[in-house]
Amino acid sequence: MFLLTVMAYDRYVAICNPLHYFTVMNRQLCLQLVLACWSGGLIHSITQVLLIILLPFCGPNELDNFYCDVPQIIKLACMDTYVIELLMVSNSGLLSLVCFLVLLFSYAIILITLRDRFCRGQSKALSTCASHLTVVSLIFVPCVFIYLRPFCSFSVDKIISVFYTVITPMLNPLIYTLRNTDMKVAMKKLRKKHVVSWCLVKG
Repeated sequence: MFLLTVMAYDRYVAICNPLHYFTVMNRQLCLQLVLACWSGGLIHSITQVLLIILLPFCGPNELDNFYCDVPQIIKLACMDTYVIELLMVSNSGLLSLVCFLVLLFSYAIILITLRDRFCRGQSKALSTCASHLTVVSLIFVPCVFIYLRPFCSFSVDKIISVFYTVITPMLNPLIYTLRNTDMKVAMKKLRKKHVVSWCLVKG
């Protein structure tokens, strides 16, 4: 989440201030942003572990889901977990929502800026933003749905958890790879080769 937010800032600088990009996004700032992402992720994870490790567990140890996640673990605790659930919602849910809103706001600014730009630059920038926004939506929408509510179960939870843990990670490389120039050239060559071989077979 932190890395995607930083990437949105990078896109904002690249599109809205292209002439100052290398001055603004210098090596020192990039290292600081990476360090901030790592620190934020570490603090977020440690907070979750500390909240769970203090819970008493007894009785059944089977989760009603496909993977072991914080909401499912909290359901196994043998005590009233209302306060813990609120802390988890504020820790994970609000963090997801705030990052998602910051991302949407940054892309709104980019799109407003692009209205006054010439067509070629606009289409290239929109292409860059579209892939990033697709990945952001695939990650954040299920995340916000899972974590920004008290931990009651819905029938669609398992579908969303599979989408969030299996489908999205599989789509991420595909979305970014198909935008790569070398990959596009290779795909065109492969398509031409396939068409030629098909014509030879038919001929």
